[in-house]
Amino acid sequence: MAEKLRTIELGQSGLKVSEVGCGGIPIMRVVPGEAHAIIRRCFQLGIRFFDTAHVYSDSEEKMGSALEPVRDEVVLATKVWAKDAAGAAKELAMSLERLRTKRIDLIQCHNVSNQPDLDRVMGPGGAYEVLAQAKAEGKVRAIGLSSHNPDIAVKAIRTGKFATLQFPFNFIEDDPQEKVFPVARGLGLGLIAMKPLGGGLLDRADLCFRFLQQVPDVVPIPGIQSLEEINEIVGYYQKRRALGQNDREQMRRIRNELGGRFCHRCEYCMPCEQGVQIPKVLLIKSQVRRFSPKQLAFIAKEAVASVEQCADCGECVEKCPYHLPIPDMLKENKEAFKKFMADHGLNQGPFEP
Repeated sequence: MAEKLRTIELGQSGLKVSEVGCGGIPIMRVVPGEAHAIIRRCFQLGIRFFDTAHVYSDSEEKMGSALEPVRDEVVLATKVWAKDAAGAAKELAMSLERLRTKRIDLIQCHNVSNQPDLDRVMGPGGAYEVLAQAKAEGKVRAIGLSSHNPDIAVKAIRTGKFATLQFPFNFIEDDPQEKVFPVARGLGLGLIAMKPLGGGLLDRADLCFRFLQQVPDVVPIPGIQSLEEINEIVGYYQKRRALGQNDREQMRRIRNELGGRFCHRCEYCMPCEQGVQIPKVLLIKSQVRRFSPKQLAFIAKEAVASVEQCADCGECVEKCPYHLPIPDMLKENKEAFKKFMADHGLNQGPFEP
């Protein structure tokens, strides 16, 4: 018999959510009618936690429209990107309108991943002032933050000002279990796992969610862009199975293949002023193991050609929350593409000698 999704308390935030939520990034790529069907299917399957952000294109509008009939039955979370009070106030007002609600359950300071941003958010005239005032006025129930930097996340947690933390967590990015989550738990914060599938890098959803089920107080919010995806993910909760020895061996193999330097597909490096398709290029080393030469040529040839436009300006490195050496990685992935094509005797287009 299929289990129902469980309800958990999100730390001491006062919010009760389903044990798995719905992340709002991929829904940007789906037409409104299809997006509404996906969001409603999430609700039908028992998901009661929906996460989006001001900067996720039309994600807020799609969620607001689809969830308006059941607004009081779900927990809505969104984020303000601005670090200053004026910008945060403007974004918050727009989010309330887009989400078709008078109250946001969880408002988060978005991507606080370096010291200057944390100082701006928490200092005089910072975004936190506006969010705290909104909470006092009943427009917000709880205030959280998202981060990609463990040291900055811990500093923010220790201010005692946040009710939740959203942080990348999956079986190839499990450092938060030692560095971040214990501090957050000690201070009563609710824990939200962004990128439970490695930002789309991990294609073994079964391994991803069985790994996460071992840490039941951490709520994953996979980005959903199809009915098939959400049916599959919820299926792992309806029919649970503990990780076996073979599962753990597969996880170790995937970790070894990816190494310690890989694109997390957060796309904070974009847009590139030179037109380089950075995230698409940085996936090539993993794609050569998963696609045929003709498939990869179709998928990646245009992106690889864009590497020629790289000016090595370093702006992408500054924007990357993981401090990846992106220009070097672009060259490495371009060479991996060239070698893969040459090994299979295929035309390399602009890369022919």
